[in-house]
Amino acid sequence: MGLAPERGIPTGLPSLHARCMAACELKPGENVIQVGAGSGYFSAILAELVGKSGSVVAFEVDDSLAKRAERNLKRWKQVRVEATSGVSGIPGSADVVYVSAGVQQLPRAWVDALALGGRLLVPITPGAEEGGIFLLRRLASKTVLQAEFVCRARFVPCHGAEDEATSALLKEAFAAGGQDAVRSLRLSPETPDETAWFCGRDWWLSTSPATG
Repeated sequence: MGLAPERGIPTGLPSLHARCMAACELKPGENVIQVGAGSGYFSAILAELVGKSGSVVAFEVDDSLAKRAERNLKRWKQVRVEATSGVSGIPGSADVVYVSAGVQQLPRAWVDALALGGRLLVPITPGAEEGGIFLLRRLASKTVLQAEFVCRARFVPCHGAEDEATSALLKEAFAAGGQDAVRSLRLSPETPDETAWFCGRDWWLSTSPATG
C-alpha cells in the first residue's frame, strides 16, 4: 500500500505527522509552505489548522500526485498546489515550511523563506534510511536558528536535496547518536567549531544554543 508503491512512495504515517504538526505550533492566519504534498491529505490538515485566514502552498514534484492533490483539495480555498519542486523558487515569506521528504543538503531557500519567528520542520536523513526530524526556528539572526530534534524517522528522499557523500556521513552521525543535544542550525559564513554535531555543505548543526 502507498501513494505510488511502484515508485517507492509510501503513505505518510498519521501519528508521525500529528507529532510534527504539534511541534510546529500552527496558528490560525499563518502562511505555510509544504514541500512534498503527496495526494494532499496532510495539506488539508495544515489548511484546517491555519483556517480560512491562513494559506498553504503545497509543492509536489510528481505530476500525477499533484493532480490528485489538486482534486482532493478543491474544498480548501486557502490551499494552492504547485506541480513542481519546492527546493527553490519559494514565493514570499512563510510562518511555517513543512517538509515531507528527507534531505541530505538543506536548501537555503527554505531558511530564507522564514519570517521572523518562522519554523522549518525538516527530515534530515541518509537517503531512504532512518534519520531524524528537526524543528528550526528563525530568531533575529539570519545565520543562526534555534534547532530542536523532534524524533527519528524515514522519508522518501527529496529530489534536488540529495547528496550521496553527505548521506554516508549522516548515517554515521545518527549511528553515533547525540542528535538530542542539537540546539542550533548555523549557516555560512558561520564556521563549524567543537560544538558541531553534523556539518553539511554550507550549514551545520550545533549543540550550542541560539541567541537573539
